[in-house]
Amino acid sequence: MASPLFLLCFILCFSLSSQMILLPLTHSISKTQFNTTHHLLKSTSTRSSNRFRHQHHHRKHQTQVSLPLSPGSDYTLSFNLGSNPPQLITLYMDTGSDLVWFPCSPFECILCEGKPQTTKPANITKQAHSVSCQSPACSSAHSTMSSSNLCAISRCPLDFIETSDCSNFSCPPFYYAYGDGSFVANLYRHTLSLSSLHLQNFTFGCAHTALAEPTGVAGFGRGILSLPAQLSTLSPHLGNRFSYCLVSHSFDGDRVRRPSPLILGRHDDTTTAGEAVEFVYTSMLSNPKHPYYYCVGLAGITVGKKMVPAPEILKRIDGKGNGGMVVDSGTTFTMLPESFYNAVVTEFDKRVGRVNKRASEVETKTGLGPCYYLNGLSQIPMMTLHFVGNNSGVVLPRKNYFYEFLDGSDGARKKSKVGCMMLMNGGDETELDGGPGATLGNYQQQGFEVVYDLGKERVGFAKKECALLWDSLNSVKN
Repeated sequence: MASPLFLLCFILCFSLSSQMILLPLTHSISKTQFNTTHHLLKSTSTRSSNRFRHQHHHRKHQTQVSLPLSPGSDYTLSFNLGSNPPQLITLYMDTGSDLVWFPCSPFECILCEGKPQTTKPANITKQAHSVSCQSPACSSAHSTMSSSNLCAISRCPLDFIETSDCSNFSCPPFYYAYGDGSFVANLYRHTLSLSSLHLQNFTFGCAHTALAEPTGVAGFGRGILSLPAQLSTLSPHLGNRFSYCLVSHSFDGDRVRRPSPLILGRHDDTTTAGEAVEFVYTSMLSNPKHPYYYCVGLAGITVGKKMVPAPEILKRIDGKGNGGMVVDSGTTFTMLPESFYNAVVTEFDKRVGRVNKRASEVETKTGLGPCYYLNGLSQIPMMTLHFVGNNSGVVLPRKNYFYEFLDGSDGARKKSKVGCMMLMNGGDETELDGGPGATLGNYQQQGFEVVYDLGKERVGFAKKECALLWDSLNSVKN
């Protein structure tokens, strides 16, 4: 039975069985940061684009980490650190990076005014232990730099280095850079508690200094420092499979939001009617340059009845790490290479543009497109994503790729109903060298349970009522 210390109402973490742990993901919008829908959409589309482009422009030897997004785009999770007393830590959940890190006291953040901070800086007590310079975790944090070099930086004597006897010398601080921020951190080990499960010696990054980056990230990528990877060392059945189901969100700050379930391990895949749910699976692709990404192959997108084939760069990954599509919980909008995006837009516009006027000014204000002034009940073509292998087609609900809202914030005319396609142009594929060809964003993942099956190296999709799934799984605890 879990200690009362770990049954905080705010966390709502429940140990459902030995096969599964359920955690809530929270999605929020900051009213103080965004005063109009245009402003929010523009910021979100810009950050999605920046994150995607940053994946292709890393400096040499720089640790490659994804970019956490602004409010309106992020899903956060909470856990407890330590036990005397436990500290509540709330971080962005991100499948596009492989490190758990957060600010630690004393914490200085430069150029962070107006940026959200999800958690208070943690107090690292004497109960936390520094990580050795000769550990694999230290090498991973330093972009696989050899332990001998790291121990030399930590001033371990040469004779100790030669005999691999530097365990008492701490891993030196490491530098992480994002698209618009950076931080310096140290590695520590401490107890991390998820419901009644206590992960001893959990390794995390503790940042005392940051530039334009005041909040932390719970990395769920494929690296050895990610939360699932560390969980699997204690409980393989929990760490080798996880899923989430993102409750459909709008860009309305007044909307009451339900938690989105994050499931560690496996649960009974049945509906409320008792019928088995069929998942559509596609294989994970290995990426030698970005091994922590969950990459899949995209074969094409059907718009209406027209199949638009994807370029070869999206179907596979070459030896240099180019290509594939990253399934990413931390990017809002799906990013496609320019020629493919244009082909999809052409088919979409053939069906929508012939009866609805193009809203070019809305496109400029939001960074999205194509956008249209809608006349009554508009006929929006169905959109299906086709992944490589196993006839793995995923039909997207209309709200996952076409967002409708009232335009007229300038007050000069009557408000008009507009709609925008929520896929984005990722740029010329010739400029995407050294990284993924596309990103599947969380906006397109809404209303699906997305399964990351690490044991079988595949990603699965099943359409679900995510709020009902949360209620159903949450009731199991009783």
